[in-house]
Amino acid sequence: MSCTTVLVGKKATNDGSTMIARTDDGRFDVKKMIVIEPEKQKRKYKSVISHVEVELPERPMRCTFCPSVDPSNGLWAATGVNEANVGMTATETVTSNPRVLAADPLVEYKKAKKRGEKDIPGGIGEEDIVVLVLPYIRTAREGVQRLGSLLEKYGTYEMNGIAFNDENEVWWLETIGGHHWAARRVPDDVCVIAPNRFGMDEFDLDDAFGKQEAYLCSADLREFIAENSLDLNQNGAFSLRDVFGSHTDMDHIYNDPRAWFIGRYLTPYSHRWEGENAEYTPESDNIPWCLVPDRKIAVEDVIYMLSGHFQGTPYDPYIGRDTGRRGMYRSIGINRTGVTSICQIRPDVPDPIKGLEWICFGSTTFSAFLPVYPNAPSLPKYLSDVSTDVSTENFYWGSRLIDALADHDYASCVQQIERYHNAVLTEGRRIVLEYDKKMTGTGDFSLTAEANEKLCKMAREKTTDTLNKVLRISSESMKNGFNLADN
Repeated sequence: MSCTTVLVGKKATNDGSTMIARTDDGRFDVKKMIVIEPEKQKRKYKSVISHVEVELPERPMRCTFCPSVDPSNGLWAATGVNEANVGMTATETVTSNPRVLAADPLVEYKKAKKRGEKDIPGGIGEEDIVVLVLPYIRTAREGVQRLGSLLEKYGTYEMNGIAFNDENEVWWLETIGGHHWAARRVPDDVCVIAPNRFGMDEFDLDDAFGKQEAYLCSADLREFIAENSLDLNQNGAFSLRDVFGSHTDMDHIYNDPRAWFIGRYLTPYSHRWEGENAEYTPESDNIPWCLVPDRKIAVEDVIYMLSGHFQGTPYDPYIGRDTGRRGMYRSIGINRTGVTSICQIRPDVPDPIKGLEWICFGSTTFSAFLPVYPNAPSLPKYLSDVSTDVSTENFYWGSRLIDALADHDYASCVQQIERYHNAVLTEGRRIVLEYDKKMTGTGDFSLTAEANEKLCKMAREKTTDTLNKVLRISSESMKNGFNLADN
């Protein structure tokens, strides 16, 4: 599943929080946001896609999921924050190359061909990973370790990148072939860009096989590289991207331009992104995996990056005058996104409210981001009560309707969309500030449920108001319009 991920270390943010964020770009997958309490979590998991069965540990924790409303293809929990204030998002589909996939084939489900034969289960994948890991980890590092052990035992049928964060650390893990993996602790002062390509461009194998301070990997990774002649690096450099990633023409259209857009936003002064002497262009293969931003990053910056459609460039699909480059690259804010989340773990509030999960349904270009307290026994129906039928009674479908209508007449609707985004963000932040102070002062953290109800009531009002406005604008520009004296 193609997605875009942004990770931000605690020294790169304006408030000292850590953030992991990802657009979950499915096939118009209808999504909701729910809380799963420990007593409702199973002790044995079976994948719908790969049929693999996994025994689960005792004593799971409460956590949020953003599952698919239609369960026919599995849960696809996507993202969440658990009660230990660990965030997780899974997965970012990443590219590989034939050398890797031949040396360690993906573990795919094989249905029995004859009567009397047994099906052969596949490995774990995006459908499964959040459910198998998030309820059982108390730090981001533990998330890497648990997922790594599962990959080595069961394998995987796809190449993926997975992010974890806690109050102090952000970790990024990328799968390698069917059974291998590598992970790196994100430096505190950087922002990571992950647009569907195998990302890590620096990796310290000595640390991974030594102190493991900032690098972890599967136990035989060094031998795997050597035995299969995978290392393409020269002059003493070692880039996992060169070893395990792809270098294709499709990267130049689909993946690299998104990294370019985000990098251009993060470092407009310290790097040259445009012009004859540009260090990086939209089709550069060597855009760094992480960058130290030119200024501190706030939630609003992450939202802007993940809402990107190459605005301010000739590649914007909504640009008025086409010079032959309009829409030539894959936007970040895309029509088929199901859910986007920013898992933010904050430092200067009590433990029960350190986690915030910013949720956006539908296309990030048009839909609003709403902050939610994940450490609550349940979530409002506006987030959790979603069906596959279109409705204005929930945040998912309200957002989808705004997306489709505003896209139809972008130039006329864009001002309403900007006002909508700012209104939800401003009022959302105000409500969070109000309840942070209230819960910190009283010690009554059951107020998270009350706060979430208030946040959803606000979001519903703002969404309905915007839907009214963009529907009127789109109706006025219908192609069958005709005015005479009856206007």
